[in-house]
Amino acid sequence: MSRARQPPLVTGISPNEGISWTKVTIRGENLGIGPTDLIGLTICGHNCLLTAEWMSASKIVCRVGQAKNDKGDIIVTTKSGGKGTSTVSFKLLKPEKIGILDQSPVWVDEMNYYDMRTDRNKGIPPLSLRPANPLGIEIDKGRFPQKDLEALFPGMSADFTSENFSAAWYLIENHSTTSFDQLKTAVVNLKKQANKKNEGSLAYVKGGLSTFFEAQDALSAIHQKLEADGTEKVEGSMTQKLENVLNRASNTADTLFQEVLGRKDKADSTRNALNVLQRFKFLFNLPLNIERNIQKGDYDVVINDYEKAKSLFGKTEVQVFKKYYAEVETRIEALRELLLDKLLETPSTLHDQKRYIRYLSDLHAPGDPAWQCIGAQHQWILQLMHNCKESYVKEQKGRNSLLHSPMLDLDSDVRPSPIGHLGQTASLKRGSSFQSGRDDAWRYKAPQQVVFVEKLTKLVVSQLPNFWKLWISYVNGSLFSETAEKSGQMERSKKNARQRQNDFKKMIQEVMHSLVKLIRGALLPFSLREGESRQYGGWEMKAELSGQWLTHVIQTVRLSSESLTALEIPNDMLQIIQDLILDLRVRCILVTLQHTAEDIKRLAEKEDWVVDNEGLTSLPSQFEQCIIHSLQSLKTVLDCKPGEASVFQQQKTQEDVCQLSIGIMQVFIDCLEQLSTKPDGDIDTAHLSVDVSSPDLFGSIHEDSSLSSEQRLLIALSNCRYLERHTFLNIAEHFEKHGFQGVEKITQVSMESLKELDQRLFEMYIEFKADPIVGSLEPGIYAGYFDWKDCLVPAGVRNYLKEALVNIIAVHAEVFTISKDLVPRVMSRVVEAVSEELSRLMQCVSSFSKNGALQARLEICALRDTVAIYLTPESNSSFKQALEALPQLSSGTDKKLLEELLNKFKSSMHLQLTCFQAASSAMMKT
Repeated sequence: MSRARQPPLVTGISPNEGISWTKVTIRGENLGIGPTDLIGLTICGHNCLLTAEWMSASKIVCRVGQAKNDKGDIIVTTKSGGKGTSTVSFKLLKPEKIGILDQSPVWVDEMNYYDMRTDRNKGIPPLSLRPANPLGIEIDKGRFPQKDLEALFPGMSADFTSENFSAAWYLIENHSTTSFDQLKTAVVNLKKQANKKNEGSLAYVKGGLSTFFEAQDALSAIHQKLEADGTEKVEGSMTQKLENVLNRASNTADTLFQEVLGRKDKADSTRNALNVLQRFKFLFNLPLNIERNIQKGDYDVVINDYEKAKSLFGKTEVQVFKKYYAEVETRIEALRELLLDKLLETPSTLHDQKRYIRYLSDLHAPGDPAWQCIGAQHQWILQLMHNCKESYVKEQKGRNSLLHSPMLDLDSDVRPSPIGHLGQTASLKRGSSFQSGRDDAWRYKAPQQVVFVEKLTKLVVSQLPNFWKLWISYVNGSLFSETAEKSGQMERSKKNARQRQNDFKKMIQEVMHSLVKLIRGALLPFSLREGESRQYGGWEMKAELSGQWLTHVIQTVRLSSESLTALEIPNDMLQIIQDLILDLRVRCILVTLQHTAEDIKRLAEKEDWVVDNEGLTSLPSQFEQCIIHSLQSLKTVLDCKPGEASVFQQQKTQEDVCQLSIGIMQVFIDCLEQLSTKPDGDIDTAHLSVDVSSPDLFGSIHEDSSLSSEQRLLIALSNCRYLERHTFLNIAEHFEKHGFQGVEKITQVSMESLKELDQRLFEMYIEFKADPIVGSLEPGIYAGYFDWKDCLVPAGVRNYLKEALVNIIAVHAEVFTISKDLVPRVMSRVVEAVSEELSRLMQCVSSFSKNGALQARLEICALRDTVAIYLTPESNSSFKQALEALPQLSSGTDKKLLEELLNKFKSSMHLQLTCFQAASSAMMKT
């Protein structure tokens, strides 16, 4: 459960005093974690939340309302921290009344005060026309506080047009420092103004005196005439004369006042026009102001002015107002087009996009600008991805042409540098790039496909978050201000977002599909369908990437997937990336095993034929280390990251890996067979080196002598024996440790193949060594026309048997020099061959004389007793059959002679026969 946040604390406000609707900046701590977290803001007790704009956790901008208190605290309330406190206060000043002709730093609406935030008109009493300085002397504003003056003159006013006008208040406020002489001058000025009013009235009367006098004379004449002649006589003449008089008076008046009245009408017309211009100058100046503010980029000012003009003159019936308002609408329409162009312009930041969308919303732009922006961003990201591919494909072709240039001496090996170098440079961390800290030399050595994948994933990871956040803002309506007048727009936006969820999902899927297919086109072109190669491929695949580079690519794609997952994009949209990672992992394993087989095949070139105490060369160790090294390089590929499936989940992958692993074993077995059966002419300078510190080596093979084919066979047999008992079992353990499937099958097939090779090499060696010995027995027996039927009394073992034993001893020495563990196996087989041949020869003799039988028994027993420790059931059976073919000894004299001759033989050849003694052999083994 997360810990609650600290309550808000206001530590500063700028400015710290002002009239109502003054824009202020509030600074402090814990002012909310977002716009929606801010739920309350009061200044001097007045709720200012409607005008508040949350900028950050330490800054809020708002406008001060019409508070009742003149000074008070700034209280911020948030959902996460609750109601806060304030260490500063704001002083609210009362606005001064400004006349129409008075100069003012701000624009004053004479009729209405327009609240652009809440769209409410607050009526205020019209300002009366009055002279700016009625006393006619210089005004010197005093420094008396307004609050004190109000307390001193309760219920009164300093406005001399007010019914509650106070002259004392007016003098204190405007002439507190004026001298008495100046006040006397002011009195004179007031009197002059009063006299001018009176004189104006008198002059008006004086101008019409002649007419009045004529009318008076006419009336007097008419009265006298009536008295003299009577009414009836003078009625006609009186009426005529009265009309003449009135006509003459009217003509005189017109003549006298025509010029004055004309000037007055013109002045009234001009005054009215000026009054209208002054009163509605906001509208008349608005088109020009809109142009200027657009050029300066002050779109907020334009929107506020437009809202004000729309509320005041949007439904006007006055033709001149309609004309100017139409000009305003024309410029606003141009602004809408300009903002839409800027919104759809790429590249652009998320902040600018939101800003332009809000502007277009405030201007009531037709359509849905936010969705248009999302569509434009989507197309731009796709275009960036394809442009990236095209640029690297062209660069690859350029590099390939340079590689073939005779002027450049470049490494043509497409495989990367040793894995140790790659391991140092391939360590990736979240938020870091593979290129960080790397020089341009590495980038040149790296295959273009690898660099392309890095660039492509970096591009997507950098662009997709803003694209996703723009959609989230569109869904939750945060693209628009949290104000009352925007609630309708927010609801429409949310409704549109709900209707377009599937469309946006298709956009994300299209981006993911393009990303995956572009990577497949660069690394796994065979996985693309027909028709997609031209759009997503185009790479020159002269050689497939090595396992090390594929491992690095997998790590790059994994980091990109983690970054996209952190955006809370649904997993079903990212599943295609997981499928790509799985295919890359499978391909990396297969390629690595293929390259491992190639490396093992080249081990034959590294065989130096230097044996150790156990008769082993470095070849088995090199083979084991090569496989272990290969498996270690695959560790990160075999390990499953969160959300990834096992690389061996597919049956086909298991079978392929199993076959490649068996192939690796078979390659090494073939390597051993090639080395052991290589003709002498194919051996360059291979020598058998002897460990002089080992007491087990006789040194019978000189260091400078070339190895014979029999010696190579023995070394190969020794290596096979070690592979069977140790190396293959160790490799099987490593396979199981890394999760390989079918290890038992790999081991079984490899063991069978190894045993077949071992048996072939063994039979070949026995053929080399045993056949000459076996072949020399028959000629040796019958040398000198020897006949078993007619021979002398035995005097000892004949030379043919001694020669055979010497040859067997030579074989023993040769095998013992290479590997003493092979001695029993080889010697037993040689003894079997010799005993079998000797038995055959004895059985072929038709008859024996007494001396012949004794001679034969002496030689058979001498051979059998000499090689007794290497006898096998087969050789025992052969010796038994040979003895059974001889006549039995009938007398004790013959038996005694046989025993004496055997002892003599053993004594005379004691030194030579030492190798056949069990005790000596055991001692030498220890």
